[in-house]
Amino acid sequence: MASIFGFRSRDPARDRQTDVARLDRLAKLFEQIAAEIDAEKTGLESRYQKEATNAAFLVEAMENGSASDRRSSEVSALTQSILNSERRIAALARQGGMMRELRHSLDAVFDENADADSPAAVESARQTGVGRG
Repeated sequence: MASIFGFRSRDPARDRQTDVARLDRLAKLFEQIAAEIDAEKTGLESRYQKEATNAAFLVEAMENGSASDRRSSEVSALTQSILNSERRIAALARQGGMMRELRHSLDAVFDENADADSPAAVESARQTGVGRG
């Protein structure tokens, strides 16, 4: 049977280092994913602009009679592609917003932990029995 007097807790500074390192890795992951989302969104917006411009010129040419009506299937394909792009851009915007929210929430967790690690908070928890199993 182990003596309860032999129990030693870790240094709070070491716990804080561990927490900081863990939260830093998670923050970097969120930032990496946000960068991937932004890169995809930027590329898609560029292609979207080109398709919208092409569709506009094609429709104008058809209306002016300088392009055949057979090209209407091309307009339909461009229209569908534009709609798909709009949906994807909106989804990427939502994902990017979520990554920013998650990243911000990490700061809040870190701030909560910093407040909870203060000597006053530790003493208060000890006196009230918070954290005991």
